[in-house]
Amino acid sequence: MIRKILCTGLLALCVSAGAESLFDARGLAGWELRTDPAAAAADVFHLLPDGVIGTAGKPSGFLATRGSYRNYRLHVEWRWTDKPGNGGVLLHISDGPMDRVWPTSVQVQTKHGAAGDLLPMASATFAEPPTSAPGTQPVIKARTGDNSERPAGEWNSADIVCRDGTIEVAINGVAQNRITKAQPAEGRIGFQLEGAPYQLRNVTLEKL
Repeated sequence: MIRKILCTGLLALCVSAGAESLFDARGLAGWELRTDPAAAAADVFHLLPDGVIGTAGKPSGFLATRGSYRNYRLHVEWRWTDKPGNGGVLLHISDGPMDRVWPTSVQVQTKHGAAGDLLPMASATFAEPPTSAPGTQPVIKARTGDNSERPAGEWNSADIVCRDGTIEVAINGVAQNRITKAQPAEGRIGFQLEGAPYQLRNVTLEKL
């Protein structure tokens, strides 16, 4: 096992025999798509060479694992294939109130220009105060470092460590956010569709 520590605390970039790919050779097996209006996964996502998953980013909704996870290290790579737009990685997706078409979850923002922001979606909560103005929507805890997103068309990476309600996020190797006492502290993992086409690759999870 080889590890390269990126910052203090839980966060590490890890190349490990224990990491599993969340997209296998069958593509979207093990995933569930929820959109409004309803759409078939094959009409929204497509398999590309070298394990890349492409999506048009619409209709609005999310793709979620059928399995639930608690303590883990998640690695995600994404890039914009057209004009950069909005998107996010949803952590700890749980049944409950919805935020428009998105579920109770903690969102790691991949929106162009805001990668690394954290958002409590619907009824989700965490201990740290938001940086967005009181009463405004959406509620946001902005990233703590300078913008580390790469230019449009280049691959970006998010490394996310979740352990017992603590979530730490690095974007392209730069530590960008940390929250504690996140609720829910476990659940499914998903990707938002918010209108902009993008691609995914190397989506891996290591249980802690």
